[in-house]
Amino acid sequence: MSIKLRLTLMSFLQFFVWGAWLITIATYFFNSPLAAGENAGAKFGAIFSTLALSSLFMPAITGIIADKWMNAEKLYGLLHICYGLVLFYVPKVTDPDTLYYVIFVAMIFYMPTISLSNSIAYTILKNNNYDVVKVFPPIRVWGTIGFIVAMWITNLSGSKANANQFIIAAVMAILLGIFAFTLPKCPPPKSIAKDAGVIDQLGLRGFTLFGNYKMALFFMFSMLLGGALQLTNMYGDTFLDDFKNNPLYGPESFVVKYSTIIMSISQISETVFILTIPFFLKRFGIKKVMLFSMLAWVLRFGLFAYGNPADGLWMIVLSCIVYGMAFDFFNISGSLFVETTTDSSIRSSAQGLFMMMTNGVGAYLGSQISGYAIDEFFTLGNGTKDWHQIWLSFAGYALAIAVLFMLLFKHEHKPSEMENISH
Repeated sequence: MSIKLRLTLMSFLQFFVWGAWLITIATYFFNSPLAAGENAGAKFGAIFSTLALSSLFMPAITGIIADKWMNAEKLYGLLHICYGLVLFYVPKVTDPDTLYYVIFVAMIFYMPTISLSNSIAYTILKNNNYDVVKVFPPIRVWGTIGFIVAMWITNLSGSKANANQFIIAAVMAILLGIFAFTLPKCPPPKSIAKDAGVIDQLGLRGFTLFGNYKMALFFMFSMLLGGALQLTNMYGDTFLDDFKNNPLYGPESFVVKYSTIIMSISQISETVFILTIPFFLKRFGIKKVMLFSMLAWVLRFGLFAYGNPADGLWMIVLSCIVYGMAFDFFNISGSLFVETTTDSSIRSSAQGLFMMMTNGVGAYLGSQISGYAIDEFFTLGNGTKDWHQIWLSFAGYALAIAVLFMLLFKHEHKPSEMENISH
């Protein structure tokens, strides 16, 4: 098997083992005894927040291990095997408090493998004299395809509301872990400075950027928008599945039966919108592209608020299409903003800080607060959720961020920005 094909398989499985349950865990949770009792929304919000919580510290810790003491491909394989073993335990869990800790442990093992998989691919491609910039993107896109395929398998196998979704992910994670040991060796780089301090290793040097008003404002908006990034991953599938309780549609509705497949349009859209980013950045500049992302989040939530499985199906589908712009435009243009406005000596730390503020702090707060808010304000007496008002409140939140960003964040578009990125 060629190097590129082996890395493509790694990328495919890397996101397959996440996509098998990430979008459907809410459907599983709210259709099981786990959701019985009070504050089910807040408990689920806490469980989902473990993704963000583990992202705050595990990628940095495993990065240090791979940089100093252990081959990256071996560490990657061990993490996936441990992740799979933990997922095997999920079906045995009968209360939400225990599920919180089980998923947290699973995420401690899984989340650092995302950055490790990139690092392994870069190292192997460079060692085999490939043009990384040219060869890596077509390999990485198979990760998104893996995520989509896993969603489809979970849906079509009837596993979206039961624990089989975790078994599917567990089996494939262990196979990926074993496969990782067959990859070319990626030993710790010899060039790592022996005297590099923990602050530099953990990427904490980037915190000095909070002393710059513009960068502090950017990171603050990154955190605020990060609160919205995982909301539809948390609630999108269970929102569509809940139409089965509406007598106008019922459990045999196409949207209810194939909710996960419909949600996968979002990931398909991601792969398309990534290709449009260079055009939008050249034409409109980084600030406007980030603003487009925020307005796309308003549409994403607003279309869900008014969509339904009948005459409103087009709104649900369009919301999934818009997701590609909402998610990609901020993550990628934000990363490029950091790349073009920070000193090279702290650029890696600054990128780590950007990821921490969006996928760490922001996503954690978004998961926790949304769960509490749904319990407190949008759960009816019979336990059903007022999804219309839930999505409208999320849309209002995104709109407020967009307006404040437009008014407060000053950044002049310069055509040279793209040239700087290219070099």
